[in-house]
Amino acid sequence: MDRPSGGVPVRASPAGRVPWFRRGWGSRSLAVFAGLAALFLGLPVAVLVGRAFLDGSLARALTTQVVVEALALSLTTTAVSLVITVAFGLPLAYVLARRRFRLSGLVEAIVDLPLVLPPSVAGLALLLALGRRGFLGGPLEAVGIEIPFTTFAVILAQTFVSAPFFVRSARAGIASVERDLEDAARVDGASEMTVFRHITVPLAGSALAAGLVMSWARSLGEFGATIMFAGNLEGRTQTLPLVVYGEFEGGDLDGSIAAAAILVLAAFGVLVAVRLLHWGRALDIRSLG
Repeated sequence: MDRPSGGVPVRASPAGRVPWFRRGWGSRSLAVFAGLAALFLGLPVAVLVGRAFLDGSLARALTTQVVVEALALSLTTTAVSLVITVAFGLPLAYVLARRRFRLSGLVEAIVDLPLVLPPSVAGLALLLALGRRGFLGGPLEAVGIEIPFTTFAVILAQTFVSAPFFVRSARAGIASVERDLEDAARVDGASEMTVFRHITVPLAGSALAAGLVMSWARSLGEFGATIMFAGNLEGRTQTLPLVVYGEFEGGDLDGSIAAAAILVLAAFGVLVAVRLLHWGRALDIRSLG
């Protein structure tokens, strides 16, 4: 028997826990505030998706050429963006986690800067750096490379705003790996690449996966930097978030809601898949234990 603050005996649940509704005021207040926070975060999204289902706009949108093309473009560009992020972000995260040098703090601040920049500022910065009249625009145009208002510009905008999410998570994951394990592998004759592939990456796998999901989700929902740097050209640079904006501005509220619901469902599906994968790995580890 457990006794709460009021002194009245409370029978514990079979698992040894007291039901939340029979605990003291402190625990019940905490549960209420937690529920309100969850409701605040979940209700608007639920209403959005529910309306798209109930009025049939979601089904209609999936057969609309503009939405289908934008969805295909979004999935393609975010996939390429994720590959670029991993290719360049993983070595950067490793260096920041394992090496300390004079300007490491400045490099970390630069990496984190896109996280706090307004997306429109990020797009303007990319335009000033890589635009036709930008810092590198002249040299690039001289060799026949034009980046702004192209599909590649969409990829760069998505990578610029989403890569810090992966780098931060990967840096934390790699830093948490015990160096003694890596040193033991080196003593056994493993090369640096072998240690990285078979020791560091597997042990930091959860953090890397979390970073990948957050980075992909951020690039999928990217709007401000894309419209500033790549424009809103149908079939070329118009991603699904731009369709949401375009349909809303054009007065087609149902089309905007449907496109937004597709974005929500795509992101939610990936998050659920990652959670299931994480739970599966945790169960496998427990069974081995």
